[in-house]
Amino acid sequence: MFRCSLFYLAAGLTLAAPIARADEAWNAHVQATYVWQAKPAFDAAYTGPASLAPWRETGYSFSATAAFGVRPWTGAELYVDPEVVQGKAMSGLHGLGGMTNGEEQKTSGTSPTFYRARLFLRETWNLSGDSQPVDSDMNQLAGSVASLRVVLTAGNLAASDIFDANSQAHDARSQFLDWALVAHGAWDFAADARGYTWGAALEYYDGDWAVRAGRFMLPAESNGLPLDTRIFKHYGDQVEVEHHHAWFGQPGTVRVLAFRDRARMGSFRDALAAAAPPDVGTVRRERSKTGFGLSLDQAVAGRAAMFARASRNDGQSETYAFAEIERSLSVGATLQVRGADTLGIAAVRNGLSQAHRDYLAAGGIGAFIGGGRLDYHPEQIAETYYKIGLGRYAALSLDWQHIANPAYNGARGPVNVAGVRLHGQY
Repeated sequence: MFRCSLFYLAAGLTLAAPIARADEAWNAHVQATYVWQAKPAFDAAYTGPASLAPWRETGYSFSATAAFGVRPWTGAELYVDPEVVQGKAMSGLHGLGGMTNGEEQKTSGTSPTFYRARLFLRETWNLSGDSQPVDSDMNQLAGSVASLRVVLTAGNLAASDIFDANSQAHDARSQFLDWALVAHGAWDFAADARGYTWGAALEYYDGDWAVRAGRFMLPAESNGLPLDTRIFKHYGDQVEVEHHHAWFGQPGTVRVLAFRDRARMGSFRDALAAAAPPDVGTVRRERSKTGFGLSLDQAVAGRAAMFARASRNDGQSETYAFAEIERSLSVGATLQVRGADTLGIAAVRNGLSQAHRDYLAAGGIGAFIGGGRLDYHPEQIAETYYKIGLGRYAALSLDWQHIANPAYNGARGPVNVAGVRLHGQY
């Protein structure tokens, strides 16, 4: 379900020499991605209503997106993205903190579903400084921007289009697949069940520095598809500070993100006090959830790069829009092996708050996890992929994930998931 795109990186990360480029009046791009995954049977002392099934399973996802852009006036860009998806999630998308397929949606089904993914306007005010090139891409018109500029983006999009744009671990269509590797695991970001929302973000760029803030609509109900349009009552706010640097002559970026969600959410402690087994759905009231994330991506040599993320939220209330993760640490590296081939390897450690552990141990069920009991251990994930370039417009990836303590339960697993991904973009 995690809708991520790299279309915004060029505006923020370009380190090329100053250059002026003619503005592209319009463009059209398309992408299609198919992911197939399988897991063998694994050991499990018990299985609950929201556990990963211990028998052999397969799952798949398919998405196809068209992206149309036009420049209605100088400095403005208008985009619309129709999209179609279908898929089958393993275990009904239950039983893991870090789900194994970032292309999988919470509303996936085996019949194709057509909808509009994005419809947004971007306005750029170039103030002064060097001119930086912007390439033509999905949701990005070719042209140039000033190093000192202000950018306003408003409409229907994904919060991850703008925030937490780690260059090595951000896009499930071409990089790592696990949910905990395409974004801060503990960032319960505003999104509907497909990963999109409505809202606006304002950004300020000044050379190596950028500051951005945005407000977006949360779902009307926890992890639901309809959005709550009362954006001044229920909302997801985030602020991010970004700095580009050179370390031993190699470019890198550090980002610090803070977020606050406001919605009718159920508290784990309130649910424990109300009934047995506890149910957060019965104790929902106006609440806030806060958290933060730290991200680094760093080139190491001409063909290698590394990344790291750390994130945490307060862990007092139910997962509202993303994953059942409240503490997350990830590290990894990528290497351009030959030509267009890429090798990626990463490790993740996810955790829960004490309140959430107590809720699950007492028989509570969450949006994605809950087995009726809990032998708590941090969930640990290792993922590696090898992406093979198939000409200029396509790539085939082989992916493997090893998950110890799935859904934070030492009585289950480990689980191995093998995958194949075919991605094309023009």
